[in-house]
Amino acid sequence: MEKNLSGTLAIDLGNTNTVLAFQDQKDNNPILIEIPNITSSPGVVPTAIWFEGPTNILKIGISALKMRGNSNSDLFFHSNFKRLIGNPIEKINQKNILKPNECGELFFKFLWASIPQKYEIKRLVITAPIDTYKGYREWLVELCTELSVDEIALVDEPTAASLGINVPFGSKIMTLDIGGSTIDMNIVKIEGGEGKSGPIAELLKFKGEDVSKISKQKIRCAEIISKTGSKIGGKDIDQWIVDYFIPDNKYAMNVLKAEEIKCKLSSPGIKYENKYPTKLLIEGYQEEEFYLSKEIFEKIIVENNLLNHLDSLLKELFNEARGKFCTVDDLSAIILVGGGTQIPLIKEWLTKKISTIQIKSPPPIESIALGALAMTPGVKIKDILKKGLSIRLFNKREKKHFWHPIFFKGQTWPTENPLKLILQASKNNQKTFEIIIGETNKEREYDVIFENGLPKLAEVQSEEEIIKWDQKPIKITLKNNTNLGEDCLTLFFEITRKADLLVKCFDNDSESLGEYNLGNIF
Repeated sequence: MEKNLSGTLAIDLGNTNTVLAFQDQKDNNPILIEIPNITSSPGVVPTAIWFEGPTNILKIGISALKMRGNSNSDLFFHSNFKRLIGNPIEKINQKNILKPNECGELFFKFLWASIPQKYEIKRLVITAPIDTYKGYREWLVELCTELSVDEIALVDEPTAASLGINVPFGSKIMTLDIGGSTIDMNIVKIEGGEGKSGPIAELLKFKGEDVSKISKQKIRCAEIISKTGSKIGGKDIDQWIVDYFIPDNKYAMNVLKAEEIKCKLSSPGIKYENKYPTKLLIEGYQEEEFYLSKEIFEKIIVENNLLNHLDSLLKELFNEARGKFCTVDDLSAIILVGGGTQIPLIKEWLTKKISTIQIKSPPPIESIALGALAMTPGVKIKDILKKGLSIRLFNKREKKHFWHPIFFKGQTWPTENPLKLILQASKNNQKTFEIIIGETNKEREYDVIFENGLPKLAEVQSEEEIIKWDQKPIKITLKNNTNLGEDCLTLFFEITRKADLLVKCFDNDSESLGEYNLGNIF
C-alpha cells in the first residue's frame, strides 16, 4: 500500500511552465509531483489549456500542448495568459474564447483536482509576479476561497528565487528569466537587513479563515529597482532552428523536435564540433534527418540577433537602475531563471558583460517553487500576530522617543529567523540601555476628504497608537563606555513556539550580554 504524505505544496504558476513541488512535514527533501497526461517531466506542467466552449472539454498541460496543431486552435488553445492576470496594460488575444483570468482559474482548479490523493496538503504556497503583485493577489484571493486547504500563503517570485542561493536579506539582485515566450530582466532589493525583518510569505488563509485583509506582510515584498523585457523566448529559438533547415515549415511537430535538440545542445557536456541528428517533417509529411551542432546552434542565435537584443535590454535595465542610485557594483548576485538561460552561449554573454558579479544558476525551472517551499517550511507556522510589536528608541536629532516596529500584525510565528537590530548610543559615556516593548492598539488611519468633488488626504492623520507593556523594562549594561552615535548594542528578537518574545544581546565585540524573555505576546 502506497504511503500517504502530509505537508506543504508549492505552485509556481509560470507563463510557460508551472511547477509543483511538495515537502512532507517529516522530510526536508522536496518532491516534484508527477501527474499522468499533465506533467511533461517531474513537477513541470506546461502552462496551457485546451477548452472547447460548446462541449466544455478541458485539457491542461502536456495534453493541451498536443492539441495546439488541431483546427480551431486559435479559439480553443490558450497559453501565455499568466502574465496578463492582474495586468491591465498588455493587450489580450481577442480570438481566444476565454479571458486571461478565466484561463488561470480553469487551469488552476483542474490542476488542483488532479494532484494524486497520496499527497495530503496542509498548506499551499503560491508565487506571484512582483510587477503585477497587487492585481494578481486579488485574483488569487478570490480563487483561493474555494480551495479546501486550511493555510494558503503568497510569495513574490524574486524573493523565492533568491532563497535557494543564500543571498543576504537586504541585498540587491538581478534576475534574468528567459522562458518560452518572454525575456524578463529585473533588479530588485530583497526585503530585510538594516534592522528590518527578513522576508516571509504573506498568509491569505489561516485555520480555514480568510486573513488576506488583515495581513500587512505584502508591504515586505521585494522592491523593484528596474525592470525590462520583451516577448521573445525559447519558442522563438525553436522556430529559428526549424527555419534554418526548413524555411517554409508547415508542421507544428517540427517545432517540438527543435525544442528537444535545443535542450540537448544546452547541456554543458556537449562538444562544440559534434553533430546531433533530428528528424523533421518536410513536404508531403515525409521525414528527413538533419544534423545540428553546437556551432550551428550558436550561429543561429547570433544571426537572429538575440545577443544584440539582450545587449539592448541590459543597457535599458541599468539606465533605469542608475536613476535609483543602483549600479552593477551594488549587486550581490545575478540569478538565472528559465530554461533559456541554460544555453551556454547566453551564459558566456552574461559573464563577459558583467564579470565582477557572481552568477548563480539554480535549477532553472523549479528554483522559484523550491524557494517558495523554503519560505514556508512544514508544520512550523503556529499562528499569526493579532497585534504589531515595537521597541521604544530615542531619536537624538529630535530629542524624543519613538516606537520602531519589530514584528507586524498578520505576521506568522514562531519566527523562522531572528530580527537583527543595531542600536547606537544616544549620549556620551552611555553604559545602560533599556528595552521597552509596546504593542499596536490602534493603527494609523489615512482619512480621505473631498474638496470640489475631488478626493484628497486630510492634512492631519490619526497617529498609530502603541501601548507599552505593563512590566519592568529590561536593562542591558555594557562593559565599556560608548560615545554618542556609536554602534554599541546588537539585538536579536524572536518569538518562540510558546509565544514568548526573546531577545539576545551582544556588544560591538560580539560578546554576549545575555538572553532575556521580554514577555508573552498574549
